Amino acid sequence: MSRAAVTGLPSRYPIGEQLPALYADDGLAQRFTAGLDTVLAPVFVTLDNLSAYLDPRVTPSDFLSWLASWVGAAHDPQWPVERRREAVARAVELHRRRGTRRGLIEALRLGLGVHAEVTGDGGAAWSATAGAAELPPEPPAGPLVRVWPAPGREVDPDRVHEIVRAMCPVHAVCRVEILSGPPADEGR
Repeated sequence: MSRAAVTGLPSRYPIGEQLPALYADDGLAQRFTAGLDTVLAPVFVTLDNLSAYLDPRVTPSDFLSWLASWVGAAHDPQWPVERRREAVARAVELHRRRGTRRGLIEALRLGLGVHAEVTGDGGAAWSATAGAAELPPEPPAGPLVRVWPAPGREVDPDRVHEIVRAMCPVHAVCRVEILSGPPADEGR
């Protein structure tokens, strides 16, 4: 949709009315400024509603990709509009949680509409004694990300791995397990 193509959009600030009294009865000046009003009306409407253009919950859907690029949000044109709006609205939160268990789970839910569970922490080992001769034991194998679809949906393994690679901490190798349904309670 082009905001310039709105026919008959009146200008809230007609230039002809703001001219000195000398030009108030001048037909040429009034017609000339009316032409400018037609061109400038969409600009004034956009500026008057600028806050709505910058709010992902109400911005026109064709502005979402532009707004997503401003905040570095994931934006897939094939997603439903509501999911794209949520991705833009929550972009800062997801950036802040990047590399955390909660951030990974939220990114998978938002990006693919799947359920996820992250176990293990990919830990780090250290010694309180400087120059200790004995090395600390090997850290655990790394976080395990279990993903399962919402009822009636399928999981795209390539997209899961893509999101996990982007959101997993750099120092950890995340393992991915794609399940057909929620994991069984394993004696927790």
